[in-house]
Amino acid sequence: MADTVENNNQSDLFGHPRGLFYLFFAELWERFSFYGMRALLTLYMIQEIFKALVERDTATAVVYASYGSLVYASAVIGGQISDKILGMRSSIFLGGILMSLGHFVLAIENNVAFFLALSFIIVGNGFFKPNISTFVGALYPDGDTRKDSGFTIFYMGINIGGWVAPLLCGWLAYTYGWHYGFGLAGIGMLTGLIFFWSGIKKNVFGDKGLPPNIEVYEKKVIGIPQKTLIPILAVLSAPLIAFILSSWQDNYVSLIFKFVGFGVLAYIIYIMSKVSLAQRKKLFMALLITFFMTLFWGFHELSGSVITLFASRNVDLVFFNASQTNSFNSMFIVILAIPISLLWGYLSKKGLNPRTPYKFGLGLVLAGVSFYILGMSGGSADENGMVPMAYLFVMYFIISIGELFMSPVGLSKITDLSPKNIVAFMMGVWFLSSAYAFQIVGFIGEKLAIESTDANVGGLDTLQVYTDGFSLIAQYSLGAGLVVLLFGPLMKKLLGNVH
Repeated sequence: MADTVENNNQSDLFGHPRGLFYLFFAELWERFSFYGMRALLTLYMIQEIFKALVERDTATAVVYASYGSLVYASAVIGGQISDKILGMRSSIFLGGILMSLGHFVLAIENNVAFFLALSFIIVGNGFFKPNISTFVGALYPDGDTRKDSGFTIFYMGINIGGWVAPLLCGWLAYTYGWHYGFGLAGIGMLTGLIFFWSGIKKNVFGDKGLPPNIEVYEKKVIGIPQKTLIPILAVLSAPLIAFILSSWQDNYVSLIFKFVGFGVLAYIIYIMSKVSLAQRKKLFMALLITFFMTLFWGFHELSGSVITLFASRNVDLVFFNASQTNSFNSMFIVILAIPISLLWGYLSKKGLNPRTPYKFGLGLVLAGVSFYILGMSGGSADENGMVPMAYLFVMYFIISIGELFMSPVGLSKITDLSPKNIVAFMMGVWFLSSAYAFQIVGFIGEKLAIESTDANVGGLDTLQVYTDGFSLIAQYSLGAGLVVLLFGPLMKKLLGNVH
């Protein structure tokens, strides 16, 4: 009895399971490592990996897009392996170790090591990312009203990591060299793993996160227990992924995602033909939400590629270097998340809270406005093609509001709108939407590529390419947002009470 009382006392901290705060810090440091590395990645490829190539911008755009797509696609596979074999704890450990290895390998000045490092991060993220978020939900009993606020606390950790990491890693890389920045990202990942391990040692997770079936976990395949075989296969997959990434001229990842996309769409159409009319309407709404979220993320994730290059080449930066500007988005999310959450609560009491399609429409409109501001920045350029940093700051402020209009509601709506027997499949589709968003990033990056071997490309010609591109993106995003807003009443009429 004494042990039970002790564990119950341990499990409660500030009104939430104690395990939440261990997961909070584990995820904070994991995101620190991820966003710290991402802030450096495009500039590192431009200035080091592909510096001798005339088409270095194109090569960087393809590799960055392929890396981002595979990072999110790996979460679908890793989540399935965790659900059926490893369980959340083992998956998080395996993912964290592989990601740490990837970050530290990035600190080796070698092109082969570079692609191998990205591959370890891709595979590791597949095991880590989907499971730590799921673990948070597993800490709460069904129907526990504290779950929403628990996730709010958890996601705050994500954005704190995303805010601080580019500042520190960017400063280290700029002051002492790229590999010091990458090394700090690796230390951040290890720190997250240490927090997670200490939580297990203190038994704050109880019996949560263990393998779903110990017999399957221990089952031998070709004479090796699956708990051992899976990590071996994960490590062995890294060289293959590294080869695919390094073959940027062939862009194998884009081809793979085209085939996968057609297959997923065909399967969804098949499912829609088999379900009831009411379920078909819900699935149609889920597809619309996924499509518009993909479009939004495709524009939003330009922050780590084209917008970082724009900041490096054409923004008169004050107090920040180009990689550090990646912190602006997470900073604004941390500042604005609670006020906007309170706004939705206030509007709900007044009966004025917009339906999900309208929030998505407004989010896309705000994204369009943010890029329109960057497109306008050319009018304030000096004789060297440099624009005031205020344009970039305001752009991130506006697109961050758009993100808060869309991202928090999208995931919950997918689970609400999907038939119970395919919820897991639709969650996989939702993860894949982020992977396809990076294909949009790559397409735009190639279109706005500057062909030059000069390490300090800048000037009025470069400014023209970027501002014209940003203006075109603004038109597409505004157009998509306005379509959603204008057709909202028609969607309500067709779909009834689907929100």
